[in-house]
Amino acid sequence: MPVSAALPPDPAPLPDEEGPEALAPAPAKISRYDRAQEKEPSAPRRPSLAMRLRDAALSASVWGLMRVMRLQPSWLASWEGGFWARKIGPLTPIHKVALNNLRHAYPEKTEAERQAIAVGMWDNLGRMAGEFVHLDQIWQYNMWEPSKSRIETTGVSNFVAMRVDGKPALVFTAHLGNWELPAIAAAAQGLDSAVLFRAPDNSFFADLLFEMRSKVMGDLVAASHVAVFELAAVLDQGKHLGILVDQVRLGGPKVNFFGRPCSANPTIARLARLYECPVHGVRVIRLPNGRFRIQCTPPLDLPRDPSGKINVNKSMQMITSVVEEWVREYPEQWTWFYKRWR
Repeated sequence: MPVSAALPPDPAPLPDEEGPEALAPAPAKISRYDRAQEKEPSAPRRPSLAMRLRDAALSASVWGLMRVMRLQPSWLASWEGGFWARKIGPLTPIHKVALNNLRHAYPEKTEAERQAIAVGMWDNLGRMAGEFVHLDQIWQYNMWEPSKSRIETTGVSNFVAMRVDGKPALVFTAHLGNWELPAIAAAAQGLDSAVLFRAPDNSFFADLLFEMRSKVMGDLVAASHVAVFELAAVLDQGKHLGILVDQVRLGGPKVNFFGRPCSANPTIARLARLYECPVHGVRVIRLPNGRFRIQCTPPLDLPRDPSGKINVNKSMQMITSVVEEWVREYPEQWTWFYKRWR
């Protein structure tokens, strides 16, 4: 797979004593403004009555909507989600963030072309919301009769190699197409796996997402300051770990993404350095008529430092470059409103 972005200089060496502790995030730099805002630690505050009422009302509304969509065929729920997202999404403040990111990523495109990509993004997100209601029905795969499948695959041999080699592996993906599918595919095909995810602040949504995902995926590891130890345990057990890698990580290594520097989350590269396990990329492409294509790359030949250990910074650049190629091929299927460049 071609990698076009330039690799950054060698990173500072990692600590001699490498273990799960080495995976923990480095402390972020604190500005004078941040220091001025610092206060003495205090006990967590109970959410205000207004916030609890807001969360309860929102939760009840979403629960009711999901019940209605659950009664519909999955294709109709997906279509309705896309329809309403195309109408409502462009009216939200984050639509402006998406357009601004698109201007920097595609300065050669016209404003109309960038607007079309942004609207396509909303369509993809809306369809994904409708599909989430039917998450337990989305995996419809028949290797012997692809024409009857909702899912088609490429790179099956790479997936099979992961399943039978008896080794742990790291799998990265991005917020493209329906990014819930790789974890569902792994569980459906008998791959012993775990997924790192970030739970929403709303406890109702957090419980709902966990319940629905746990029915169709492998182990779920919630992102937290202690998650690195859980991730290490996953690999110690010989499992396969899936991680989304396309969001910003303040204080992380600098990488080049669409010609602009940004910070990356180095967790996957640090794990690869520590465990010397293969790293694969998996992406999902949304196809017409409610179908999907899942692609699995061969293991990446990650850059190494003079000592022969995996170079974390350069590996994150390679992974980021793979994601950029995916996004450039189907830009309307990526979530452009993330503040990736800060």
